Amino acid sequence: MARVKRGVTKHRRHKAVLTAAKGYYGARRRHYKVAKEQVLHSLVYAFAHRRERKADMRKLWIVRISAACRAAGMSYSQFMNGLTRAQIDVNRKVLAELAVNQPTNFIQLVEKAKAALPAA
Repeated sequence: MARVKRGVTKHRRHKAVLTAAKGYYGARRRHYKVAKEQVLHSLVYAFAHRRERKADMRKLWIVRISAACRAAGMSYSQFMNGLTRAQIDVNRKVLAELAVNQPTNFIQLVEKAKAALPAA
């Protein structure tokens, strides 16, 4: 049986890893052994942080909504409670988008939420 030479396979594997390591600094981009380790770590981070990103985005939306509510003279929790009582079902992503890009429409929502809250 003929012996198997691994040159082509090895070259293809190395090329794939080094292509994936583009943009890394120093040896992490140039040396296969170091690049392979960094690419594996990067894949692990990407997997974990895909889930974290969802929570980060929700936090960002809440901060934006809260800031817009405070500018309109209302707290975030009161605003969300008012929307629930007024049976306005809009998610936080859309509310944050309204708060940033269409402040007049957002203020109308704040007024509706205020009207729906019981007078204290």
